[in-house]
Order: sequence, then structure tokens, then C-alpha cells
Amino acid sequence: MTKQSAVTDVDEERWCAERRAQVEEYLVGEAVTHGVIGERPAWHVAPHVSVWAIESSRSPGSVGWWVICGDLPTDYVSSDGIRHPREAVRAIARRWREIVPYLERGESHPSLTLGTRETSAILAPLLRARSALLAAWADDDSVWPQ
Repeated sequence: MTKQSAVTDVDEERWCAERRAQVEEYLVGEAVTHGVIGERPAWHVAPHVSVWAIESSRSPGSVGWWVICGDLPTDYVSSDGIRHPREAVRAIARRWREIVPYLERGESHPSLTLGTRETSAILAPLLRARSALLAAWADDDSVWPQ
């Protein structure tokens, strides 16, 4: 992944280690059954976003989940039909865009949960902005290694 000029290799390593710990804590809190968490993100732009491949507990050696974390809400998606972190970024951006109108109205989405009614007024504009940024990054070939 491309490195931001203000982030040194040492800072980036520390940031990635902190994000990995955050992913581990998040998965425990969400009660997601899983295998091994990748040692490094599958993709990242430090210090903004990281996407982690999470091993399937049913099919060891295969990705079962993708987790996103960084300067945005931590969230996850199943790997069903999503084989690359770029696709995971697109899927999460699409999902967040879908949730935003519900949050703006103070309603619960019929099948997705992110945040609470109490946090919806704060979360809605954040998700709108982050989903647009994620979608732009997913479409930008320059941020994805060949």
C-alpha cells in the first residue's frame, strides 16, 4: 500500500499493530466466530483505514470475513462473493450508504445494525462522508497494488 509522507515505517507498524488489536477486540465484542486474523492488513492507508482478512472457522485457510477499521467505524462483512479487500471496501461503502437514511430519520435499518438511536445523529454524517471516501478509494487504481 502507498505510504503517507507523514507516516514513518515505525509509526505505520505501530498503527497496524494497534488496528489488529482493535479488530481482535471488535470481533470478540461482536461474537464473530472466526479463525486467524491476518498479521498485517490486507490493504491500508495509514493512518486512516485498514482492511483485514479474517480466516473462516468453517474453512481454515480461507477468508471468512473482512473487517475495516481506522479513522471510521469498525465494521465487518462476510467474504461470501468478496474475494479481494477492494471488493470489501466497496461492499462496506455500499452498506453504509444504505444505512445513512435510516440513521438520519432516527430509525433502525430492517437488517443491518450500526450504532444506536442515541448515536444516529452523529453517525449519519460520518457514515455518509466515510462511505463516499471508501467508494472513491475503491474506484482509484492508484491506491491498489497491482
